[in-house]
Amino acid sequence: MRHDIKPNERAFSTKEVAEELNIATPTVRKYGQILERNGYEFFKDGHRRIFVRSDIESLIALRDTDRPADDTAKDLADLQKERLEGFSETQLATSDTYDSTLQDPHQLREFLLFISNELAASREMNVQLSNNIAELQSTVARLRQDHHAISSGVGNSTQKMNAKIEKMIEQQKTQYETLLQHEQEKNETLQNELQHIRNEQKEVWRSQQRLEESVNKPKGNWDWLLSLFRK
Repeated sequence: MRHDIKPNERAFSTKEVAEELNIATPTVRKYGQILERNGYEFFKDGHRRIFVRSDIESLIALRDTDRPADDTAKDLADLQKERLEGFSETQLATSDTYDSTLQDPHQLREFLLFISNELAASREMNVQLSNNIAELQSTVARLRQDHHAISSGVGNSTQKMNAKIEKMIEQQKTQYETLLQHEQEKNETLQNELQHIRNEQKEVWRSQQRLEESVNKPKGNWDWLLSLFRK
């Protein structure tokens, strides 16, 4: 069990950690789950995690690692275990912590700020739960209405649905046939263009061949010159 919290240690909620690390709140919970899965311990308020500065540093290390997350989390858990084993519980006696917190105004402000943050987080959670309950109730009422409408008109709805499905199938078939025809026409056009290019290449090659043959003939013979015009 963790016992390394200091008298003036600042505690952070999940939302505050998310804001400080510039990541989403669900991501903070995900990192916490990965760390706990590998043996890391958090302070808990019921099922809710409470973060201290060393926890935030561990989350940063997990966020910025290039290694597999579980490997990094295992190393962080081992480091925490070593730190806890070397920490003296006598330095954190409950009575001393309580007395020093009440006697030091700065520590008292930090403690009150922590309580305020926790209350704000609890209020926010309560508002969210209330909204979720109201939304759930609205959804249930809507589902009941839909069920009644479906039950009363199931026969007519089925017939309409089948007609819509058949219409959609016919439309898709028509679209497919149109696309197929376009592709065939496009393919035929490309084939014609390719054949035309081949013919032009052959003509160019023949012209080059005739020119080479004419150039290789003796200069005193005029037949090669006349042959150019004949061809």
